[in-house]
Amino acid sequence: MRIAVIDDDSAQVDLVRQVLESAGHTVQGYSNGSKFLREQHRDSFDLIVLDWHLPDIEGPDLMRRLREDRRVPVLFVTARADESDIVTALDAGADDYMIKPLRSAELLARVSALLRRTYNGTLRDQRIFSYGSYVFDTASQSLCVSGEAVTLTQKEFELALLLFRNLGRPLSRAHIMDQVWGRGDDIPTRTMDTHISRIRTRLHLRPEHGFRLSPLYGYGYRLERVEEFATAPAPG
Repeated sequence: MRIAVIDDDSAQVDLVRQVLESAGHTVQGYSNGSKFLREQHRDSFDLIVLDWHLPDIEGPDLMRRLREDRRVPVLFVTARADESDIVTALDAGADDYMIKPLRSAELLARVSALLRRTYNGTLRDQRIFSYGSYVFDTASQSLCVSGEAVTLTQKEFELALLLFRNLGRPLSRAHIMDQVWGRGDDIPTRTMDTHISRIRTRLHLRPEHGFRLSPLYGYGYRLERVEEFATAPAPG
């Protein structure tokens, strides 16, 4: 999962990065809220670890701005331990709260719990994912649409599942590349667009079949359910 850490203490960012990357997550650090707000429109994150005191904006104020347009779980981290501070953070939209100094095991446990709760416990152990007529089997890397098998390459399967598991959520190009092709691969930018086009065609991702796969200019892609057609069967 992709996690943003917003804290002006570089040592704190390094600690959080070390703990979370050891568990297989991808971590991006930000030293202030303004930089994060600028760059979040070019990237996607599954969780945010947020400090209270930032050089340009208070943590609760930043969190309220985040809640205006998207819902990403936020783990609030601060040295402030008064009950009134905890209430302020929770009222601003925090999903959980940790008090410094951080303990590595607790940090990882809280992050894992937040991710499981937010993404319906489907991070690692679930094998079958069903979205209407679309049924993914991760063990066999197979997809059935309305009971008919659809032949996909491994990357096409991974990309399609990523899109369906994030229905309605904008996904940046960086996030898609990281999740499907990995950070170390030197992949031409057209590769993603070609795979997207193939998936749209092979899975009939059009409004008349209940789903719309749309490009987001300068950002990435979003797969969304089209309610008026949501109950219509997808073709085999």
